[in-house]
Amino acid sequence: MPLDVSTFDLNRIDARFIENPHPLLHQLRAERPIFRNADGSVYLTRHDDCLKVYQSRDMLSDKTEAFGEKFGQCPLHKHHTTSLIFNDPPYHTVVRKLISGAFTPRKLAEFEPLIEGIVDRLLDRVEDLGTLDLIDDFAKVLPTEIISFMLGIPEEYRARLRGYSLAILGALDPVVPEDRIAEGNRAVEEFGEILGDLIDHRRANPGGAMQGEVLESLIFGEHQGRRLTQDELIQNCIFLLNAGHETTTSLVGNAVGLFLDHPDQHRRLLDDPSLIDTAVEEVLRFDSPLQIGNRLAGEDIVLHDGVLPKGTYIHTSIAAANRDPAVFENPDMFDIARKPNRHIAFITGIHVCLGATLARVEGRIAIGRLVRRFPKIAANGTRQRVPLARFRGWGTLPVTV
Repeated sequence: MPLDVSTFDLNRIDARFIENPHPLLHQLRAERPIFRNADGSVYLTRHDDCLKVYQSRDMLSDKTEAFGEKFGQCPLHKHHTTSLIFNDPPYHTVVRKLISGAFTPRKLAEFEPLIEGIVDRLLDRVEDLGTLDLIDDFAKVLPTEIISFMLGIPEEYRARLRGYSLAILGALDPVVPEDRIAEGNRAVEEFGEILGDLIDHRRANPGGAMQGEVLESLIFGEHQGRRLTQDELIQNCIFLLNAGHETTTSLVGNAVGLFLDHPDQHRRLLDDPSLIDTAVEEVLRFDSPLQIGNRLAGEDIVLHDGVLPKGTYIHTSIAAANRDPAVFENPDMFDIARKPNRHIAFITGIHVCLGATLARVEGRIAIGRLVRRFPKIAANGTRQRVPLARFRGWGTLPVTV
């Protein structure tokens, strides 16, 4: 039975929508681009409308009140109201300035050979395995290793990181059962304790950082005499894990899934490796790791088909915007040489993804080297989606190389 726009409600989506949201998103964009959910919030599916919301300084990201209603006073509430992403200026401006010290051109230059070394070691392991789950054995290990270097996380904790990330991010879905809320709270508490100890150690031993570590920059960085507090350090380190972990895992996993489904594009990249940069951008557009964003209208905003009054809670469909035929020719075609490619996978405006450049480097190196080294990679069983609406990726992706 097909999904029906007349009975759709973002707060009541099911596994069918998560598996393939695009037929319904195309219908919403064509018929009801400003879709009103039963709770009064709206769901936007046009590229230009989403872009206008993201670029407007009148659209607010602060979720203190909304998360108070959703979570109550708990670790998840503390995390999501302290970290960078769900805040507005002036707090957002200060914290972003302080965190940006971890993403300077000098730091990014340090990361590239580090990423190459991690990828090559993981690919050696992939070759030894021969048959594997691409997610468990490669895609999720890569960002785990990178974020561990960045934050100085010891090896004994690294296997827990994706679980922490999924638990915390999963609590952001429109509707979350109590057991998932409890998992998210445990993840914030456990990872927060680990990070608190690491921060204390690095503060006491500032000269002991390894290559690629940014914890020292976060601890001692200043903006107009302001430093991050201990709570801000912990919660924003958790944010860095979440921002760089699940999205990178999904970028790599989604790329492999797409190449398995589009062998012509796989062959095209094998024949012309210089297409890797546009291939990464097309994966980000076609199967965006982040599917839904949110804003609160701080003032009235005029969109293509109407005005949203101040106080409206807005859901932006990044997935729909990135396949809007008004912006992308043949939007449902996976084309690794697509130019121009005005996708908004990293959002835009003052909340544009701080790690976008690093994510692109990770994708270019990981996907490019994987495809080049294993040109005969093939599916080896049934893959399963991560059961989340806000984030799109594979939970399992069995392959042979």
